[in-house]
Amino acid sequence: MNFEKIIEKIKDILSLEIGERKVLNKDVAKALGITPEHLSMLKKRNKIPFEELAYFCAKRKISLNWLLFDQQIENIATETEKFSKIRYFKDINASAGGGALNFDENYETLYIDKKIIDKDLDAINVIGDSMEPTIKDGSIIFIDRNDKSVQNGGIFVVSTPAGVFVKRINLRSDGKIELISDNKLYPGETVEDAEIIGKVVRIMN
Repeated sequence: MNFEKIIEKIKDILSLEIGERKVLNKDVAKALGITPEHLSMLKKRNKIPFEELAYFCAKRKISLNWLLFDQQIENIATETEKFSKIRYFKDINASAGGGALNFDENYETLYIDKKIIDKDLDAINVIGDSMEPTIKDGSIIFIDRNDKSVQNGGIFVVSTPAGVFVKRINLRSDGKIELISDNKLYPGETVEDAEIIGKVVRIMN
Protein backbone atom coordinates (compact mmCIF):
# COMPACT_ATOMS: atom_id res chain seq x y z
CA MET A 1 0.00 0.00 0.00
CA ASN A 2 1.69 3.18 -1.23
CA PHE A 3 0.74 6.50 0.39
CA GLU A 4 1.97 8.44 -2.67
CA LYS A 5 -0.64 6.68 -4.83
CA ILE A 6 -3.33 7.39 -2.25
CA ILE A 7 -2.36 11.07 -2.27
CA GLU A 8 -2.75 11.17 -6.05
CA LYS A 9 -6.27 9.76 -5.68
CA ILE A 10 -7.04 12.40 -3.08
CA LYS A 11 -5.78 15.09 -5.46
CA ASP A 12 -8.09 13.78 -8.16
CA ILE A 13 -11.02 14.04 -5.74
CA LEU A 14 -10.03 17.52 -4.58
CA SER A 15 -9.59 18.75 -8.15
CA LEU A 16 -13.35 18.45 -8.56
CA GLU A 17 -13.83 20.68 -5.52
CA ILE A 18 -11.07 23.21 -6.10
CA GLY A 19 -11.58 23.85 -9.79
CA GLU A 20 -9.05 24.58 -12.50
CA ARG A 21 -5.95 25.33 -10.42
CA LYS A 22 -3.44 22.62 -9.58
CA VAL A 23 -4.07 20.69 -6.37
CA LEU A 24 -1.06 20.95 -4.07
CA ASN A 25 0.14 18.86 -1.15
CA LYS A 26 -0.98 21.64 1.21
CA ASP A 27 -4.53 21.16 -0.12
CA VAL A 28 -4.30 17.45 0.68
CA ALA A 29 -3.03 18.23 4.17
CA LYS A 30 -5.86 20.69 4.78
CA ALA A 31 -8.46 18.19 3.58
CA LEU A 32 -7.06 15.57 5.96
CA GLY A 33 -6.94 18.01 8.87
CA ILE A 34 -3.17 17.81 9.31
CA THR A 35 -0.27 20.20 8.71
CA PRO A 36 1.77 20.16 5.47
CA GLU A 37 4.82 19.26 7.57
CA HIS A 38 3.01 16.25 9.04
CA LEU A 39 1.92 15.15 5.58
CA SER A 40 5.51 15.40 4.34
CA MET A 41 6.72 13.26 7.22
CA LEU A 42 4.02 10.64 6.56
CA LYS A 43 4.98 10.50 2.88
CA LYS A 44 8.67 9.96 3.67
CA ARG A 45 7.83 7.13 6.06
CA ASN A 46 5.01 5.76 3.86
CA LYS A 47 2.87 5.91 6.99
CA ILE A 48 -0.82 6.04 6.14
CA PRO A 49 -3.10 8.18 8.38
CA PHE A 50 -6.02 5.77 8.38
CA GLU A 51 -8.31 7.66 10.72
CA GLU A 52 -7.89 10.95 8.83
CA LEU A 53 -8.57 9.15 5.54
CA ALA A 54 -11.68 7.56 7.02
CA TYR A 55 -13.17 10.93 7.92
CA PHE A 56 -12.07 12.40 4.58
CA CYS A 57 -14.04 9.65 2.85
CA ALA A 58 -17.03 9.95 5.16
CA LYS A 59 -17.37 13.66 4.46
CA ARG A 60 -17.41 12.98 0.72
CA LYS A 61 -19.39 9.72 0.82
CA ILE A 62 -16.50 7.79 -0.71
CA SER A 63 -15.64 4.19 0.13
CA LEU A 64 -12.40 3.99 2.12
CA ASN A 65 -11.85 0.52 0.68
CA TRP A 66 -11.94 2.02 -2.82
CA LEU A 67 -9.42 4.70 -1.85
CA LEU A 68 -7.01 2.20 -0.31
CA PHE A 69 -7.52 -0.95 -2.35
CA ASP A 70 -9.75 -0.11 -5.35
CA GLN A 71 -12.27 -2.40 -3.67
CA GLN A 72 -15.94 -1.74 -4.31
CA ILE A 73 -18.41 -1.66 -1.42
CA GLU A 74 -20.38 -4.57 -2.91
CA ASN A 75 -17.40 -6.82 -2.20
CA ILE A 76 -17.47 -6.15 1.55
CA ALA A 77 -21.17 -5.73 2.23
CA THR A 78 -21.59 -9.40 3.17
CA GLU A 79 -19.02 -9.02 5.96
CA THR A 80 -20.48 -5.96 7.68
CA GLU A 81 -19.81 -7.36 11.16
CA LYS A 82 -16.16 -6.48 10.54
CA PHE A 83 -17.01 -2.87 9.82
CA SER A 84 -18.30 0.14 11.70
CA LYS A 85 -20.89 2.26 9.95
CA ILE A 86 -21.05 6.00 9.47
CA ARG A 87 -24.54 7.13 8.55
CA TYR A 88 -24.56 10.53 6.81
CA PHE A 89 -27.83 12.43 7.10
CA LYS A 90 -27.31 15.04 4.40
CA ASP A 91 -30.77 16.58 4.88
CA ILE A 92 -30.37 17.19 8.63
CA ASN A 93 -28.79 20.41 9.89
CA ALA A 94 -27.76 21.29 13.43
CA SER A 95 -27.01 24.57 15.20
CA ALA A 96 -29.43 26.95 13.50
CA GLY A 97 -32.38 24.75 14.43
CA GLY A 98 -35.60 24.14 12.58
CA GLY A 99 -37.11 20.95 11.29
CA ALA A 100 -37.54 17.50 12.79
CA LEU A 101 -34.77 15.07 13.57
CA ASN A 102 -35.25 11.60 12.14
CA PHE A 103 -32.36 9.17 12.41
CA ASP A 104 -34.20 6.32 10.74
CA GLU A 105 -34.38 7.37 7.10
CA ASN A 106 -32.79 9.41 4.32
CA TYR A 107 -29.15 8.59 5.08
CA GLU A 108 -26.19 7.17 3.21
CA THR A 109 -23.89 4.57 4.76
CA LEU A 110 -20.12 4.33 4.67
CA TYR A 111 -18.41 1.20 5.99
CA ILE A 112 -15.16 1.67 7.93
CA ASP A 113 -12.86 -1.08 9.17
CA LYS A 114 -13.32 -1.42 12.95
CA LYS A 115 -9.55 -1.30 13.37
CA ILE A 116 -9.75 2.35 12.29
CA ILE A 117 -13.02 3.48 13.87
CA ASP A 118 -14.42 1.03 16.40
CA LYS A 119 -17.92 2.46 16.76
CA ASP A 120 -20.93 3.32 14.62
CA LEU A 121 -21.33 7.06 14.10
CA ASP A 122 -23.84 9.44 12.58
CA ALA A 123 -22.82 12.48 10.55
CA ILE A 124 -24.82 15.66 10.01
CA ASN A 125 -24.23 19.16 8.68
CA VAL A 126 -23.82 22.28 10.79
CA ILE A 127 -25.18 25.67 9.73
CA GLY A 128 -24.62 28.95 11.49
CA ASP A 129 -21.70 30.44 13.40
CA SER A 130 -22.82 29.98 17.01
CA MET A 131 -20.08 27.41 17.71
CA GLU A 132 -17.21 29.18 15.96
CA PRO A 133 -14.27 28.99 16.09
CA THR A 134 -14.61 25.35 17.20
CA ILE A 135 -17.20 24.39 14.57
CA LYS A 136 -17.48 26.48 11.45
CA ASP A 137 -20.55 27.12 9.32
CA GLY A 138 -20.84 24.29 6.79
CA SER A 139 -18.88 21.75 8.82
CA ILE A 140 -19.80 18.10 9.14
CA ILE A 141 -19.86 16.66 12.64
CA PHE A 142 -19.67 13.00 13.64
CA ILE A 143 -21.84 11.90 16.55
CA ASP A 144 -21.56 8.95 18.92
CA ARG A 145 -25.20 8.27 19.85
CA ASN A 146 -24.14 5.88 22.60
CA ASP A 147 -22.38 8.66 24.51
CA LYS A 148 -24.84 11.00 26.21
CA SER A 149 -22.82 11.63 29.37
CA VAL A 150 -23.04 15.42 29.54
CA GLN A 151 -21.42 15.34 32.99
CA ASN A 152 -18.09 14.58 31.31
CA GLY A 153 -18.20 17.73 29.20
CA GLY A 154 -17.82 18.11 25.46
CA ILE A 155 -20.09 19.14 22.61
CA PHE A 156 -23.43 17.45 22.03
CA VAL A 157 -26.26 17.39 19.54
CA VAL A 158 -29.56 18.08 21.24
CA SER A 159 -33.11 18.05 19.90
CA THR A 160 -35.50 20.66 21.32
CA PRO A 161 -38.98 21.89 20.36
CA ALA A 162 -37.22 24.80 18.62
CA GLY A 163 -35.06 22.53 16.48
CA VAL A 164 -31.76 20.66 16.47
CA PHE A 165 -28.69 22.28 18.03
CA VAL A 166 -25.02 21.48 18.50
CA LYS A 167 -23.83 23.05 21.75
CA ARG A 168 -21.87 22.59 24.90
CA ILE A 169 -24.27 21.53 27.64
CA ASN A 170 -24.56 22.38 31.30
CA LEU A 171 -26.94 20.20 33.29
CA ARG A 172 -28.38 22.38 36.04
CA SER A 173 -29.38 21.20 39.51
CA ASP A 174 -33.06 21.89 38.72
CA GLY A 175 -32.94 19.41 35.84
CA LYS A 176 -32.98 22.04 33.12
CA ILE A 177 -30.36 22.08 30.36
CA GLU A 178 -28.32 25.13 29.46
CA LEU A 179 -27.10 25.31 25.85
CA ILE A 180 -23.76 27.12 25.62
CA SER A 181 -22.27 28.52 22.41
CA ASP A 182 -18.51 28.87 21.85
CA ASN A 183 -19.17 32.11 19.96
CA LYS A 184 -19.45 34.65 22.76
CA LEU A 185 -21.83 36.76 20.66
CA TYR A 186 -24.53 34.19 21.43
CA PRO A 187 -25.89 34.08 24.99
CA GLY A 188 -26.66 30.78 26.70
CA GLU A 189 -30.16 29.35 26.46
CA THR A 190 -32.04 27.25 28.99
CA VAL A 191 -34.45 24.54 27.82
CA GLU A 192 -36.66 22.06 29.65
CA ASP A 193 -37.92 19.64 27.01
CA ALA A 194 -34.75 18.42 25.29
CA GLU A 195 -33.33 15.11 24.09
CA ILE A 196 -29.58 14.49 24.00
CA ILE A 197 -28.87 12.80 20.68
CA GLY A 198 -25.18 12.09 21.21
CA LYS A 199 -21.69 13.48 21.66
CA VAL A 200 -19.68 15.10 18.89
CA VAL A 201 -16.49 13.05 18.49
CA ARG A 202 -15.09 14.52 15.28
CA ILE A 203 -15.41 17.79 13.37
CA MET A 204 -14.65 18.27 9.68
CA ASN A 205 -14.40 22.02 9.11
